[in-house]
Amino acid sequence: MAVFVVLCLCAARFGTQLVSAAGGTGVTMEYESKLFDPDTVLEINILMGEDDWQDMLDSAMDEEYVSCDVEIGGQTFYRVGIRPKGNTSLSSIANDPDTERYSMKLEFDHFVEGQTCYGLDKLILNNSYADATYMKEALVYDLFKALGADASLYSYAKVSVNGEYWGLYLALEAVEDSFLLRNYGTAGGELYKPDSLNMGGGAQNAMLKGNGMDFHDMPRAEGDAAPTAEEWQPSGSDMQKPEGAGFMGGQGMPGAMMGGNGSNLNYIDDQLDSYSAIWDGEVTKTGDGDHKRVVAALKNISEGVDLERYMDVDNLVNYMAVHIFSENADSLSGSMAHNYYLYEDNGRLNLLPWDYNLAFGGMGGGDAASVVNGAIDEAWNGTDFFDSLLADEEHHDAYSAALEQVVRYIQDGGFDAFYSRTRSQIDVLVESDPTAFYSYEEYLAAADTLYEVVSLRGQSIQGQLDGSIPSTDSEQRGSEALIDASQIDLSVMGSMNTGGGGSFGPDDKGGQPGEMPQGASSADGGEKAPDDSDGFTGFPDGAPFNGSNPPGNSSEETQRRNWSGPAAGTISGMNGSGQGETSVEALVTSGVCFVVMLAALLFALFYRRRPRKR
Repeated sequence: MAVFVVLCLCAARFGTQLVSAAGGTGVTMEYESKLFDPDTVLEINILMGEDDWQDMLDSAMDEEYVSCDVEIGGQTFYRVGIRPKGNTSLSSIANDPDTERYSMKLEFDHFVEGQTCYGLDKLILNNSYADATYMKEALVYDLFKALGADASLYSYAKVSVNGEYWGLYLALEAVEDSFLLRNYGTAGGELYKPDSLNMGGGAQNAMLKGNGMDFHDMPRAEGDAAPTAEEWQPSGSDMQKPEGAGFMGGQGMPGAMMGGNGSNLNYIDDQLDSYSAIWDGEVTKTGDGDHKRVVAALKNISEGVDLERYMDVDNLVNYMAVHIFSENADSLSGSMAHNYYLYEDNGRLNLLPWDYNLAFGGMGGGDAASVVNGAIDEAWNGTDFFDSLLADEEHHDAYSAALEQVVRYIQDGGFDAFYSRTRSQIDVLVESDPTAFYSYEEYLAAADTLYEVVSLRGQSIQGQLDGSIPSTDSEQRGSEALIDASQIDLSVMGSMNTGGGGSFGPDDKGGQPGEMPQGASSADGGEKAPDDSDGFTGFPDGAPFNGSNPPGNSSEETQRRNWSGPAAGTISGMNGSGQGETSVEALVTSGVCFVVMLAALLFALFYRRRPRKR
C-alpha cells in the first residue's frame, strides 16, 4: 500500500514529464478550420463605441488593451481585449496625419477569464505596412506550412468596425499558449521572444519617461521637426544601456542592438546575466533552472556537441530553408537579432518564425540581383547558431533537401496555387480597401513584381544547389553565372524606407510612386523609420528620425501575464463557446493518480480476503 501511495505522489509531482514521455504531441484545435481556412477570407467585425474606437487610435502608442465585442465566423465574442501593435510602424502611423491603419491584437481572455475564440487565445491582425503586395508574409507562412515547419497559421481577414469595412489584414495565430498546445501538446517547453533591444511601443515610452522624457511631449504636430537621435538620447543618460555596451554608428544606439546580450543566440559564457535579452523576452513563466538549460544548449551547439540532443534539427533545417529563401534581413540573417521565437523543451532548442512583411528586399538598400541570388550558404550574418549544424555533412544535406522542397514548391505548382488563390480572394478587397497604404495600381504592379522575384529566386536556389551558381557571397562576387534581375525594381513592392506609397505619387510630392519625397519632414511623411519589425541598421545620412519612437525591437509583451485564463498546455473553449477550460496535463496526472489509487484499493481488498494458510 505504501508503494502505491508513493507512486501516486510521484505521478502528481512529475505529471509534466509523464505526459511528455507519453508523447506530448500536438492537439487538433477547432480554430484551425474556423479561423484559418486558406480557401476563405475571414470576416471580422469589431464592435465598440465610436468614441472608444477613436480614443484607442489616438492613444495607440500607449498600447493598452481596451474592451470590444468581436463577430467572427458567425459568433460574437464579448469583452475581448484589443490594442494597436507594432514598433516603428506604430510610431510612423502615429506621426502620419493621413492614416490610422494600425496592426492590432485581439486577446480573448484579457477581460474574460478562460475565454477563447474556438480555442485560440490571441489573434494578430497585421496591416501589411511597407508591403504593397499584401502577400509577402502570407507567402512565407504558406511555404512554412508546405514544408511542415512549426509556424503560425494564417488567413486573410476583411476587418470591419461597427459593420463598416476598415481594411484587408492578414490574420495570424499568435505564438502563445494555443500555438504551443497545437504544435507540442503538453510537452511543457518554455517560450521566449528574444530582442536585441527590447524597447518598443509602450515599454519604450515607459523607458523614455524613466529618463525624463515622454513620447507625447516630443514634437510630432504638422510642421514640427522630428527628434534626432541625439535629441532622443538626453545628455548624461545611459538609456538603460547594458553594462559594457558600446554605441554604434555614432547614432546614440546601444551596441546591444547587435545581439551581444544573447539575442543572436551566440554562446558567450556560463553567466545567466549575459543573456538578458532572451530572459527579458520570456513568453512562458521561466526561472533560473530553465535559463541554465538554454545556456547549456547554446554552449554545446557552439562546440558542435551532440547537436541532435540540443537542437530540433528536423524543424530547424526547414526554418532555415524558408527563411533564407525569403531574403528577410529583418531577423537573425541580418544585422538585427530579433523577429523569431525560441522554444526550449528539455534542453533542446527550436526556432519559430515571425514577421515577414519586409521579406524579399523590403529592408531597402539592396538591388534585385542581390535578393534573387541571395547566397544559401554562409548566409546567417547575424548569428553563429547554425554554424556547427551546417558544418556537419549529414545536417547540411538535410538543409539542402529542405531547399529542394522550396524549389519544388515554386516550380511545381505550389507557388502558382498560392498566388492564384490569393489574387482571387484579395484583388477586389484591395481595390476597395479604405485605409490602404498603396493605390490599387501600385498593388497590381507590386503583385506582378513579387511573382517575378519569387520565380527567379527559385531558379537561383536551384542553380546554387546543383553548383551552376556560386552559393556564398564571396564566390558570387564577380560571377557571371548569377540570374539577371536588372529589369526588376524592388521598391515597387514597398520597403522599410517608404512605408506606404498611396499618398506619395509623382502628382503630389514630386517623387516616384511609393517613394518618400526628398527632404520631406516627419509631418510630410518624411523618411520612414525602420519598420514594425523592427530592423534598424543605422539612420541614412541626414535622415530625420521619424517620430519619437527610438529604433529598437517589437513591443511584444516581454513577460506574459500570470494567466488569469488557461495556462500553457491548456485546451480552452474547444466547443467554440470560448468558455471553460480543461487542462490536459492535470487530466493526465489525475487519471494516473486515479488508476494507481484504484489499483491500491483492489490490492488491499484482495489481500484482506485471501485465505491464510494454516
